[in-house]
Amino acid sequence: MERRKALKNIGGLLVLPAIGFAGVKTATQPVLRVAHLTDVHLKNDLGAPERYTRCLHHVQQQHPKVDLILNGGDVVFDMNKENLQAIEAQWKLTHSIIKNECALPIHYCLGNHDIWWDEKDKGEPLYGKKYALEQLSLTKPYYSFKKAGWKFIILDSVHLDIDNTWYIGKLGDEQFAWLEQELKNTDPLVPVLVMSHIPILTATNLIEDDTVNKWVMLGGDMHTDNAKIIGLFYKHPNVKLCLSGHIHLRDKVVYNDVTYICNGSVSGAWWKGNRRETAAGYGLLDLYADGSFTEKYINY
Repeated sequence: MERRKALKNIGGLLVLPAIGFAGVKTATQPVLRVAHLTDVHLKNDLGAPERYTRCLHHVQQQHPKVDLILNGGDVVFDMNKENLQAIEAQWKLTHSIIKNECALPIHYCLGNHDIWWDEKDKGEPLYGKKYALEQLSLTKPYYSFKKAGWKFIILDSVHLDIDNTWYIGKLGDEQFAWLEQELKNTDPLVPVLVMSHIPILTATNLIEDDTVNKWVMLGGDMHTDNAKIIGLFYKHPNVKLCLSGHIHLRDKVVYNDVTYICNGSVSGAWWKGNRRETAAGYGLLDLYADGSFTEKYINY
């Protein structure tokens, strides 16, 4: 009776302390914990299978637990110029390790080493991205999904250059129109995380040995259409975070309130030690309902 009387006196407003019940996230707890693994470059050499397994175990032993893995591409060592037999062996090894050593859901994007661009075999049915898409059970190389109140947009950043012999970082008109529509159709209160293989924006390309007078940046090292993408993000303040890999170096750039994180690679310097000052590792992110996040890079 006293409780009912008290509620009547405050107009029926009931204020409760932020108590964490089992299975319920409070305002001070993340709604999702994500591991960002990129540039695994898996093959049966250099101890790569054992070290990749160690990395996956390290991720799954985190506390609080990780909810899902975002794989940023370059899943296998190199499909670019390999024959189909070598490519098949790399993918079989990948599937075997994931099946036996990882219980977490994984969402993939394609890296440049996941695409078969052997110029002699353009007529093959599996030429280009088709083989990798089939291996990853993807119908398209770019897509989106929702999880715990966040929207995840996975981009396809690797395309043939104008001479059709090597790759360049970009979206292309069709994918950009899709991205534009995805953001337009997303509730502005829903925070967005974007993942690409090639960085949209990074400072890692400024790190060169013995630079004289000017820096030389290749179109395959950063999105060549980044001004267009950044302009689109500026119209949608709910885009909070962009993850990438490709460079095997770790940096964080904040521009227009969007955080661009290029994480180091699971393979380090392609399983031969550190890549400059960045050791082999993965990103660990805690995502909150209000669009904020915390993140760190972990050397496993």
